Parts: sequence; C-alpha cells; structure tokens
Amino acid sequence: MSQVEIPQRKSNDQARTTKHVNFKPMRELYNNDYSNNYIHTNSYPQKHVTNIENTVDGYPKLQKLFQEKSKQVANYATKPYGCKVDIDEMVPTLNKWIQHDNITFDVVMIGCLTDNQFIYPLLTQLPLDKLISKPGFLFIWASVQKINELSRLLNNEIWAKKFRRSEELIFVPVDKNSPFYPGLDGDESAILEKMQWHCWMCITGTVRRSTDGHLIHCNVDTDLSIETNETENGAVPSHLYKIAENFSTATRRLHIIPARTGFETPVRLRPGWVVMSPDVMMNNFTPKKYKNEITNIGYNVPLKNEIEMLRPKSPVSKT
Repeated sequence: MSQVEIPQRKSNDQARTTKHVNFKPMRELYNNDYSNNYIHTNSYPQKHVTNIENTVDGYPKLQKLFQEKSKQVANYATKPYGCKVDIDEMVPTLNKWIQHDNITFDVVMIGCLTDNQFIYPLLTQLPLDKLISKPGFLFIWASVQKINELSRLLNNEIWAKKFRRSEELIFVPVDKNSPFYPGLDGDESAILEKMQWHCWMCITGTVRRSTDGHLIHCNVDTDLSIETNETENGAVPSHLYKIAENFSTATRRLHIIPARTGFETPVRLRPGWVVMSPDVMMNNFTPKKYKNEITNIGYNVPLKNEIEMLRPKSPVSKT
C-alpha cells in the first residue's frame, strides 16, 4: 500500500506570509518633505508650491471674486501720485501735510522689501495718530531682524493705545537670486537663514468684521504671498499693494518708503496711492489737487452686490 503524504499545518508566520502573497509594494514612495529635498538639491521649498502663479486655481467663485474686486478698486482709484522727498525731510513734510494742508489717510503703508530702511526713527518722530484717520489701517513691512525691533515698539503701552496690532502678513522670495532676498544683517554664523519679510497690520479706532463691511473686506486675500514669475523687479511687489486694497475699502492711501532703493530696484507709482520716496520715479503730488480728486471719487469704494455674494464671510454667531 502506497504511502499518502499528509500536508503539514502551516505556522502562523507562514500563514500570514501566504495570505499577503498578492500584495505589490509601491514602486516609488511619495512624500512632501521639501526641507529634506532642499538639503540634497539646494532647491527651496517655496519653489515647489504648485499654485503660486494663481492662488485660486480650481476655485471659480474665488477667481470671479478676485476679478470683480480688482475692477472695483480700479474704478475708484486716484491717478498715481509720487512725492520725491529725502529721508531727512519726510517727517517735516508729513507734519506740514497734517498741520497746514489738513490731509489724513485711511491706509498708510511704511517700508518696502529693502534692508537699508529707517523705519524706527520715522515711527518715533512722526505723529501717525494724526496722519491716519479713525478708523484707519497701518501696514509696516520689514525683514525678520527689524520686525523684532518694531514689535517691541508696538508692544509699548503708549503705542498699544493708538494702534491695535491685528494681523501679520508674510512675503517669501523664491531663492537667493531674487531681488527681494533680504540677506543676513544679523548673525552670519547662523545655520538657518530667515529670508521672509513680515508686515504688522495695525488698526486705529474700532472696526468690527461682522458690522463694518463698508470699511473692510475680510477673507478676500491671504496672509501669505510668494514671489511669482510675473513679479516685477522693484522695491515693492504689486501684491503688497493688493493686500491693502483688498482688505480696506478706503481710497486715501499713502505709502512711505524711508530708504534709498536706487535704479536697480525702482519705486514705481500705483493708481490709488501716494508714494513718498527719495527715489520715486515721478514727483507730481500737490495736496490741493489730491484733495479735489478724493472729493470727486469718494472716501470709500462703494459696495457691490456681486462682490458681497462671492466674498467669504465669518459665520454669524447665534444668540
């Protein structure tokens, strides 16, 4: 009689191996560790963000919102004004506007994307609370090293009473070859380089998101912006202006650049803004002409139903 081979019982380990015999591992492991990628390739993580050129790509309603908002701002903008003033003459000139010409602005932006700025002396010597209306908005742009110094000033009790720090905005250049790369003016032996630019947005007076839609348009833009291929070489990327224009509906806007920028990084004019700089490309500002144009345009960009329907809003609390 022939022998019959009885199959042996498999162990647990063998059973588990047999059970997953059809499993096929992925040929390539995908991850988003671009910090590790930078170590090996010297390519900065921000260069790999896919929607830099169009931040609302794939969101048709937001694209429509951006288009309508841009048209509305352009329709109610003054012509571009430039005021060419040396750095030492900025404080006396602004004091003359306040005291003699009785000019105030609703939006004031100070600083640009260059390191050699004298922002601190300007903030401590200029009566900004009289230059900016109430309610009003103050945007201060500086590199990481200088924003820490400005933060100590803004935390001062006297300053805190006049200007309430509300938002922090950030602009990031794509690499060291960018004209907006700040460089290192601190410890050159540091392992990590802080290349981003920061902006403190402060509010004067009382503004509430839920009830003051005629003064502010929240959620129309983002707090973070990255340099794009379309960004012109200059001291101020256009997106810095767009952030202020999208947030506030005010038409009286002033930009003070307390720095020499030179011909390589020119200061360009922008519709709806008065740009004060020692290197501004045109000097065409007169208080009387400006006040007359503001009177004709109005102090605020009027509301538009289509924009209000598209604009994301904070949820209304149920009481």
